[in-house]
Amino acid sequence: MLMAALNKYQLQQELKKALHNRKQDNGRFLFYEDFLTIEYDEKSDWVYSNWKGYQTEYSVKLGYEKLYDTLTSIHCPKVLNDNTNVLGGWTPATTWIDDTWLPRMKEAGLRYFAWVSSQNTTGRISMDEPIRSTNMPGIMQTFEDIESARRWLNSK
Repeated sequence: MLMAALNKYQLQQELKKALHNRKQDNGRFLFYEDFLTIEYDEKSDWVYSNWKGYQTEYSVKLGYEKLYDTLTSIHCPKVLNDNTNVLGGWTPATTWIDDTWLPRMKEAGLRYFAWVSSQNTTGRISMDEPIRSTNMPGIMQTFEDIESARRWLNSK
């Protein structure tokens, strides 16, 4: 029994160490959690947010607040918001995104927001709501794939 507990403890320590190392990743990420990474692509001059897995209202709001913090700290007018790997829906946060977050992002200097659709039907439906109701024509554009989004941002 002691050996099993020791192995479990060692495994836990190794997992903590691996997670810490992933978070560091040579300082590449400005924000790193299992549900979202945010990084600045200096060559392309945009902020890249990569959403993953199932989202909750809390994770969506936390992630978009971190994206706002990033935009205001580095003064970058372009965001590539990748929802390719989002699973499930997150509709409780859509009103907040549209009414609160997007206007703040525009005031903070957002000029171009490329939103790559989730491959998951429920995730796609959640994304459609803030897109449909936004009052930001020309700023926000949706894409089926990341390459199209990159081309659009590069043209701006």
